[in-house]
Amino acid sequence: MRTTTRTPLIALLAMVPLLATLGGCAAIVPLEPGDDAGNPSCADVIVRLPDTVAGLDKRETNAQGTGAWGEPATILLRCGVAVPDPTAELACVTAPEDGIDWLRDDSDAPNYVFTSYGRDPAVQVIVDSDGDPDIDGDEVSGFEALSDVAGAVSQIPADRFCVALSDTPAPSETESPE
Repeated sequence: MRTTTRTPLIALLAMVPLLATLGGCAAIVPLEPGDDAGNPSCADVIVRLPDTVAGLDKRETNAQGTGAWGEPATILLRCGVAVPDPTAELACVTAPEDGIDWLRDDSDAPNYVFTSYGRDPAVQVIVDSDGDPDIDGDEVSGFEALSDVAGAVSQIPADRFCVALSDTPAPSETESPE
């Protein structure tokens, strides 16, 4: 009688790619969804997010309307956050390449929070510029991250724009202060 070890060997070889895949999986990034994450405009944004941002690979998240990049997650995106009111407290920056306005909160530097301005729903991008370096070994640039997600964020039409101080009307000489 002839014995064979071929069947167990084939089964073991068939499992090798599965085990290699499972071993290389990064943990899912836990995020809180924005209050309006179920907005159809957020779905338009999320399906257009790039596979890499600032040279960092995309990660799987556990919440609707979110995205993350880097190992550990260095760039986080949440769609459906509260639409910000005009403010003099936060700097409003316009990305010259794509024309998207962002309110920049640097109160927790080196973590920078950028919230789209003039778009409903709003998109928030959090960049840990001191975190995992990009593919070239450089610190992650907030403006590079914003530029990389601009194509997706631009799916939400703008209805307001940042106004520079030089663009505001000067008080009329005939107006009297109140």
